[in-house]
Amino acid sequence: MRKPIIIGNWKMNKTLDEAKILISNILSQKLDNSVEKVVCVPYIYVTEIKKLIDGTGIGLGVQNMFYENSGAYTGEISPIMLKSCGVSYVILGHSERRTIFNETDDMINKKVKAALQNNLIPILCCGESLEERNSGAEKDVVKRQINNSLFGVSKSEIEKVIIAYEPIWAIGTGLTASSEDAEDMIKFIREILKDIYGEISFKVRIQYGGSVKPNNIKDLMQKENIDGALVGGACLESTSFCELINYKI
Repeated sequence: MRKPIIIGNWKMNKTLDEAKILISNILSQKLDNSVEKVVCVPYIYVTEIKKLIDGTGIGLGVQNMFYENSGAYTGEISPIMLKSCGVSYVILGHSERRTIFNETDDMINKKVKAALQNNLIPILCCGESLEERNSGAEKDVVKRQINNSLFGVSKSEIEKVIIAYEPIWAIGTGLTASSEDAEDMIKFIREILKDIYGEISFKVRIQYGGSVKPNNIKDLMQKENIDGALVGGACLESTSFCELINYKI
């Protein structure tokens, strides 16, 4: 049985004071213990947020990292730095990193392997653009992203990876893939994993991301292959984020 997981991606939002208030408001509400929950915060808030969420059942993540442990990489953050600050999860390959910062599958692959080598849980993002979907290429695009980004990741490691299917056209637009479309793509991703890793693919958690909100979370989570949500805008407000975590209630 795959444990459901709701991950909040704060992106580049909140001052430190606002971040502390958001966490405090989340912690003031009763949260479903059967759902794993994670906040992926800006790097500079990691230490302060860790103090607030330690022992609460909320996991700490960030939104990117570099693939080397140290060196002359001005402005970058390494996996061992993250681990030393108590970070457990890291989002890799988000479409905003791919499109704005020109990250390639090869770079993302290096990051996934570096995360695993440092006992960080990678949240590997994949997804197609609207143009790619309209041309019927969405499955080819996602298959290429998955195959390239997981190249060299072993059977013993894949179970630790979380995959987030985020169609680019649904991120921050208010548009959402129907639960049927999301299930179809996530089932396809699981089939790709099965071709590579065999039956262990059924232990890998695959999320949906893209304008996930309290009014559509239940439909998504009722699907057999959808194990959670990678949430953007709705995680920046405590009430909506907690409603997502408590989708069963």
